[in-house]
Amino acid sequence: MSLDVPREEIAALAALGLTAFTTTRQAGTFGTAGSEPVGDVMGRWWSLVDGLAAYSPRLATARQVHGNHVLVHRLTWEGWLRGGAADGHVAPERGTALAITIADCVPVFVAHPSGACALLHAGWRGTAANILAHGVAELRKTGLDARDLHVHLGPSICGRCYEVGPDVYAQLTGQSVSVPTRVDLRAILATQARELGVRNITIGEHCTRCNNDRFFSHRAGDSRRMLAVMVAK
Repeated sequence: MSLDVPREEIAALAALGLTAFTTTRQAGTFGTAGSEPVGDVMGRWWSLVDGLAAYSPRLATARQVHGNHVLVHRLTWEGWLRGGAADGHVAPERGTALAITIADCVPVFVAHPSGACALLHAGWRGTAANILAHGVAELRKTGLDARDLHVHLGPSICGRCYEVGPDVYAQLTGQSVSVPTRVDLRAILATQARELGVRNITIGEHCTRCNNDRFFSHRAGDSRRMLAVMVAK
């Protein structure tokens, strides 16, 4: 079966030999907590699994909890692995597809020319808890240099649309404010990446709320969820 799900390709990573994309609103929801029948949602998931079979015999997902725990996947299993509480995945070798659900949170794609990669779900909690550093640390354990990584920050809510309370703003920036203030999660994640030694950083142009006709957005009232997917064949 071909991988024909409506999607937004991450062209910045194609040169490294990775297939990376986010699904769009037209693909339908991949979240099971909304009002849509679970059978319909799971049908989309199984179609995705079948479509990804040409790229990898493995698909790794997890129950996302807005934390910084990262799962590491070796080539020791096949099928669809639905892990426990985690918000990131690392594949040190080629051949494992990774997927996370998103709807305003930042999908963080981390890639290495060898085919090693990581896919991280970074909302404000994950960003404040430095989930990017956890993902990069797992890749570095395999002998990779952060300077050779490419980080791409995909479709998510932009700094013009995302307003948070003083407590959240302080956790994200270390600065004190007295009123709700706008914050740019992708800009913060880009700074974190640079501080980790990453030299190749790209940021997607789309905001999930500004472009709500194309993407689901929690802040715009959507209960549905898109996918971010990444695999090195």
